[in-house]
Amino acid sequence: MRVMTGEAGGPATTTKASASVRRRETLALIAVCLCTLLVVGFVASMNVAQPMLAASSLHPSSAELLWIVDAYVIVFACLVIPGGAVGDRFGRKGTLLTGLLVLALGAATSALAPTVAIMLVGRTVSGLGAALVLPNCVGVLVHATREAQRLRALGTWGIVSGLAGALGNLGGAALLSSGSWRTLFAGIVPLAALCAAGIMLATKASPRTFRRFDPAGTVLIVAASVALLGGIIEGPERGWGSPVVLGAFVLAVLLWCAWVLVELRVTHPLLDPRLFRSPLLSSASLGMLVTWFGSFGLFYLNSSLLQYGRGFTVIEAGLGTLPLAIPILVGSRFLPVLAVRIGVPVTLGAGFLFISGGLLGLSFAVHQSFLAYALWLVVLGIGFALALPTLTTVLTSGLPAAQAGVAGGLQSATRELGSALGIAVIGTITVAGFAGHLPAALQAHDPVPRTVAAALDLDPTGYGAITQAFVTGSGTALQVGAGITLLAGIIVVGLAGRHRPQV
Repeated sequence: MRVMTGEAGGPATTTKASASVRRRETLALIAVCLCTLLVVGFVASMNVAQPMLAASSLHPSSAELLWIVDAYVIVFACLVIPGGAVGDRFGRKGTLLTGLLVLALGAATSALAPTVAIMLVGRTVSGLGAALVLPNCVGVLVHATREAQRLRALGTWGIVSGLAGALGNLGGAALLSSGSWRTLFAGIVPLAALCAAGIMLATKASPRTFRRFDPAGTVLIVAASVALLGGIIEGPERGWGSPVVLGAFVLAVLLWCAWVLVELRVTHPLLDPRLFRSPLLSSASLGMLVTWFGSFGLFYLNSSLLQYGRGFTVIEAGLGTLPLAIPILVGSRFLPVLAVRIGVPVTLGAGFLFISGGLLGLSFAVHQSFLAYALWLVVLGIGFALALPTLTTVLTSGLPAAQAGVAGGLQSATRELGSALGIAVIGTITVAGFAGHLPAALQAHDPVPRTVAAALDLDPTGYGAITQAFVTGSGTALQVGAGITLLAGIIVVGLAGRHRPQV
């Protein structure tokens, strides 16, 4: 009997078709992971650029420097849920590609920015692009992957997403090694084009789902977040009792209250506040926010600490973050099993203890050898490896399967909002501590310099004392971050302990 392997439907044809499907799925996974690395890593990469930006011709103040970092994150955080709704209604693939185009446009604007104001416009536009990209990555990946391979693909995407911060630091350092901060933004443009090419070639358009938008809720949540972070960022320079800062905090409270009232009344809310009646969902959301608060609070400081405090080059500072990634890579295989065995509350409790302990240890290790510093980064990484996958599972299980899209959007929103708060709070405390530990002659100057670059402009010979003031201020900020994480972790574990979701 002769087997016709060349005919349609024969074994060779079937094998060839199967290999083609696998290859396409692999390419789709790579393209989606690259998109995720780009938009999330862009947050972390900005932290590596801080010393260059502070000393650049833009001459940003400490508050402007924080706004440059946070403008992208605020827009990203607040629009990520609407970005998912846009993808559902108009097509996830097309929305993702549009987001990459907008991201590249914003990055190009920042690269050419002659002033801080133009830089902030570029950062805001880039944040809008990121909000269109990230929530549609999962939808595109799910549609491009067979059901049998979907869980593994999503797991890989989750690991890449967790590593994006550390890899963003390294990628940003590589781009900045040219010696100009503008190369960081210019480099985003071809990277976005590469991601777009991968998405176009490896994925197909997915079915559209009609979803109503909530413009009032979207505007209110953006305005409330900007007001809150504005008060935090402007506090050190304007004074915590100044009308501008107090007005920003009062406005934030009023806007958040207005957002709740509006969302309770509209038929299709951006995010229904009634969902947070569930202690399980509330604990997971708070836990996700606080975890990323600690993560990006550290990322905001880490590169500057290594460059100012240890004399590292930009690329060495980027590599200096990698110890944090080791536990996430190593633990990704067995930590979900551990969570099942010891339970969610114990897993989360251990995670938050490691995170707060790592931040506290780093606050003292700023004066020690880099080996000690690296070991505390590993401790911190263990905390992230324990907390993040567990919180993701708890958050997802806190909503019905029909609301999986809401769970994904909420996870992304709390992640980015926590990142923005971490950068603002930790950065603000660092600025205040830095100004308070400067030499007496600089503290007597009006106004008191609030960046290392500004202080060195006034006293070029005082590099040692000035950088030491920055290191001391950073240590104080890390200690405050450790305390906030520990207290919030206790609340999260207490709420999670009231339920026993399956992990």
